[in-house]
Amino acid sequence: MAKKEEEYLKKLTKAMEEVQSGKRFTHTLGVEYTACALAMKHDVPLFSAQLAGLLHDCAKCLEDEKLIKICDKNHLSVSEVERRNPYLLHGRVGAFLAKTKYEVTDEDILNSIEWHTTGRPGMSALEKIIFIADYIEPSRKNAPNLTLVRKMAFEDLDQTMIKILEDILSYLKSQGGEIDPMTLKTYHYYLGE
Repeated sequence: MAKKEEEYLKKLTKAMEEVQSGKRFTHTLGVEYTACALAMKHDVPLFSAQLAGLLHDCAKCLEDEKLIKICDKNHLSVSEVERRNPYLLHGRVGAFLAKTKYEVTDEDILNSIEWHTTGRPGMSALEKIIFIADYIEPSRKNAPNLTLVRKMAFEDLDQTMIKILEDILSYLKSQGGEIDPMTLKTYHYYLGE
């Protein structure tokens, strides 16, 4: 890794530590670490995985009203489901902040941040890695089938996507939670591939 990239990652790590709670920052470092391990296994550039992992939750600390306000002010799309559940917007707002505040220009990294919560059809390897790393990183304890999903992640990204999406949809149904249509669309996309 080039010295410039290394310094940039250090700067971003410090920035995330300043804006995130202790627990969220631990999660962020876990996602960065897991994304790196998955990137090594699945032949994805490490710097991209680290950067996306570090920034994936850069907007998570913002309150719901602020997420909607940023979207409205900057003409970022907001679905009806997202208006009712604004926390779903932290990926979209995070990608916006990554671009405008943290000067990320790589579209793959920005997409990885934007879609790390719901996924989307036709994700790149990096997008899948961030989605999966967010679910399986070391400080995660309560997700169903975690041991199995962690093993699967190092074997097949698409099958891991299906399993995670299945578990998320099952959990949301059991809790009576609202399902983002994009999560469902993503699930059906990977089931059909």
